[in-house]
Parts: sequence; C-alpha cells; structure tokens
Amino acid sequence: MSQPIYKRVLLKASGEALMGSQGFGIDVTVADRIASDIAEARAMGVEVGVVVGGGNIFRGVAVASKGGDRVTGDHMGMLGTIINALALATSLRKLDIDTVVLSAISMPEICESFSQRATLYHLSLGRVVIFAGGTGNPFFTTDSAAALRAAEMGAEAIFKGTQVDGIYSADPKKFPDAERFDHLTHSQVLEKGLAVMDVAAVALARENSIPIVVFSIHEKGGFAEILTGGGRKTIVSDN
Repeated sequence: MSQPIYKRVLLKASGEALMGSQGFGIDVTVADRIASDIAEARAMGVEVGVVVGGGNIFRGVAVASKGGDRVTGDHMGMLGTIINALALATSLRKLDIDTVVLSAISMPEICESFSQRATLYHLSLGRVVIFAGGTGNPFFTTDSAAALRAAEMGAEAIFKGTQVDGIYSADPKKFPDAERFDHLTHSQVLEKGLAVMDVAAVALARENSIPIVVFSIHEKGGFAEILTGGGRKTIVSDN
C-alpha cells in the first residue's frame, strides 16, 4: 500500500452526499460506503476528523427565506448535522472503527461535547472524530466549521467531498463547457468567487496555511487514492 501524503486530515462531507438518490434523509448504503472510505484511510495510519453538513435534513436559511427567524433556523440545521454525525458514526462502528462524536452543542445524553483537548486526546488513541453541531453558532456554515475544526486539530489538509471531481468555473452538470482547475490558490478561489466553500472558510484555511483538496465523494476508494497522491481532484494551496 502506498504511503499517504498527509498524516492528519479533516474530511468535509455535505449532508446531501448522505441522501444518495433519495430526495431526503439518509441512505444507509451511502453512509456505509463513506465509512468504508474513512476506514481505508485509517488503515493507512491517517488520523481523520469529519464534519458532516445537514442539508439533507434541514437548512436554516430556508426558514429565513420564508420570513422566519434565522437563528432558530440555524439551530434546527445544527440538530440535523448531529443526526448525520450519529448515522455516520454508526456506519463506522459497524466496521469496527473506533469513533467518537463531539458536538458543539452540549447534549451529554447523546454525545460528548467538543473541546480541542478532547479532540486531540481521541485522535491520539486512533479514533475517528466526527464534529457535530457546526460551530455551535448561528450564521456560520458547516464549511466554516470544517475550516475551524481543521485548524484546531492541526489538520494538514481539508478534504472537501463534493458532487463533482474538483473545482470548476461553473456547475459542470449545467454548463458542460465549464473550465476545470487542477490547482488554485486560496486567493484565486476568493477572487473568482468559486463556490467550493464559503468565503469565511476559505479565508480561515488561507490564514492557517491549510490546503483544501476538492474531490468527488461518490467515488468509492477515492479518498484513500487521493491521500496517496492519485485520483482526480483540485488542490487549493498557496505553495
């Protein structure tokens, strides 16, 4: 087995990725497949933290767009990310991967609370750490949570699993002639307005010199392949 380029990474998976072909909720088959990809990374000795979005269950902006309170909507979205985190943890445990869920919102009957100290402790024991509840604050996306947790855990890269195999100038499913990029700097992503992660997340990654690796979450084995330098991806870094 090839040696991984990175020893500690943060995987960001959208909530939509867990839906599979469903229109809502969690496709357990997809959760199991993503868990198997994470298990491959662990088998290579890579320490893995995970942030999962909640868009397959609820989006806070949906409440605000209909005149509701954005803060309440975002709190509902945070609860959606916790549901997804518990589902992914279940899939990992089925593979005998030691996993812990750390929530930014305290709910001790369900999972542990997040702290950097707890994160580093669990990683040192070889556990996969799933970060739930976003940042714990309204008005911040799970992309921002991913960049924040990556900085706090000392991740060498953020792996952003998306619906396509990299960053394009436009949605390639709608615009077949969209330009695909192999490498960009954080500043270029911001200047071009490329919607790979929100502005706050990209800026935080830039400030902490954390590369962002964008790849397709739907390619079985793709995570491990890219960890060893192969596969199709776009790398965002200033090096």
